[in-house]
Amino acid sequence: MSDVSAELKNAYYDSIKELKEGEIVKGRIVDLNPKEVIIDVGYKSEGVILREEFKGIDVNSLEEVEVYIEDVEDEEGKINLSFRKARETRGWLTLSSEYDEGDIVEGSVNRKVKGGYMVNVFGVEGFLPQSLSFFKNMDPAEVMGGSFNFQIIKMNKQKGSFIVSRKDAIKVEREVSRKKIWETIEEGKKMKGRIKSITNFGAFIDLGGVDGLLHIADMSWKKITHPSEIVAVGDEVQVMVLRFDEEKGKISLGLKQMTPDPWEDIESKFPVGSVIKGRITNIQNYGVFVELEKGIEGLVHISEVSWAKRFINLQEMFAIGDTIEVKVIGIDVNERKISLSIKHLEKDPWEDVENMVTIDSVVKGKVFGYGEGCAYIELENGLEGIIYNEDISWTRRISRAQEALKRLHTYEWKVLGIDRSNRKVILGMKQLENDPWPQIMEEYPVGKVVEGEIVKITDFGVFVKIDKEKQLEGLVFSGEIDKELMEKLKPGENLKVKIIRIDPGSAKIGLSANIDEPREES
Repeated sequence: MSDVSAELKNAYYDSIKELKEGEIVKGRIVDLNPKEVIIDVGYKSEGVILREEFKGIDVNSLEEVEVYIEDVEDEEGKINLSFRKARETRGWLTLSSEYDEGDIVEGSVNRKVKGGYMVNVFGVEGFLPQSLSFFKNMDPAEVMGGSFNFQIIKMNKQKGSFIVSRKDAIKVEREVSRKKIWETIEEGKKMKGRIKSITNFGAFIDLGGVDGLLHIADMSWKKITHPSEIVAVGDEVQVMVLRFDEEKGKISLGLKQMTPDPWEDIESKFPVGSVIKGRITNIQNYGVFVELEKGIEGLVHISEVSWAKRFINLQEMFAIGDTIEVKVIGIDVNERKISLSIKHLEKDPWEDVENMVTIDSVVKGKVFGYGEGCAYIELENGLEGIIYNEDISWTRRISRAQEALKRLHTYEWKVLGIDRSNRKVILGMKQLENDPWPQIMEEYPVGKVVEGEIVKITDFGVFVKIDKEKQLEGLVFSGEIDKELMEKLKPGENLKVKIIRIDPGSAKIGLSANIDEPREES
């Protein structure tokens, strides 16, 4: 062999690295094909690694990689390399040398196995028991392949195995977050949180390890009846710290404080006397709530709906969501109340009542309610009238107005008077006809015997209709009829009676069934 050949041979062998099994070395990627990655580690032959070991890695972007020497020279004289084992070995060295039980590490969930999951940490798989996973309420698609923090709860460095816990990592994270919150919290600070639970008096918000209370009074500038009107469980909200006590672990939060108080300068925005349009938000028996702007509501009390109408069904007149025009008639800044009126948009008809109705005139009106000894009438001109029972009929004794007048029925009335103090037009019905009593007294003098129809039987006597056309009734007191006879009588039967007394003022006629017995008239 020549000196030159010997020299080249020695140079070739000097260039070959001495490699040992189990060693991790750097290799240069020299070729790629669909199934394999060819790597030069400076040995006499190149190594081949299946592409599946590079799953999830863009091999085309790599020039050098660390590989594990599995076999320096197999039966075919080739060197066996592994990219996966290099990562696992390097990862385990990092894990075992830099971390201990109780430490927090970041890892990704590789796969689900019996009793739990396998988690990849630094390229090494550890076991995550199902009971410590804290994945119960999570979407499986978010879990598999997802990256999370875990706490190492057991590590066997000799066997190269470890067990992790997501549940305990969350505890640690919350504790760290809790300490951080208490270190940085201050009144007036704005914080983000998630609605954890809702009660009748407010909502509890998770601020990231510490819970705060958002009281119902601090949810909205407008009045609400339940927190669910504003927030729902799971909502993310930004709130302001109002007060806090670290020793007691209490934090008071505000949501409405995140926006300016709409009641500032309220008197200049809605001065008394101003007319404004608003939206009906609530209807109660006593009035209608109207939103003038976001967070500002006023009340139209039922007494401020109409000048004339006394009995009003607000549910029939209005609907939630309706836009109506109202007039501001009062503001109480301290109580945060605005009084509104609908009737003040029009002139009070009682200021000019004489031009609307005159005494002795005949008017039309509808019965809309009843009172003690009277009925209330809504006149066509909008005024409210009243008729007392004694002015309904000349001949009938009316104890309840509804016996003679139907609700919502329209009748003609005669104006008897005007009561300004009570804002009532006094009406009469019987006055539309002439007083029949002079004629009645001539036609039915005391002592006259007539036959009439029994209309009602009571303990104190029998009511008998003696003239159907005139609706004329009389009363036979129990002392003026034989007891046995009275017990046999039935409504609808006829009974002969004698007129023994007539009182036109009270429209009363006294009768007696003892027509055979002579009586001395007083």
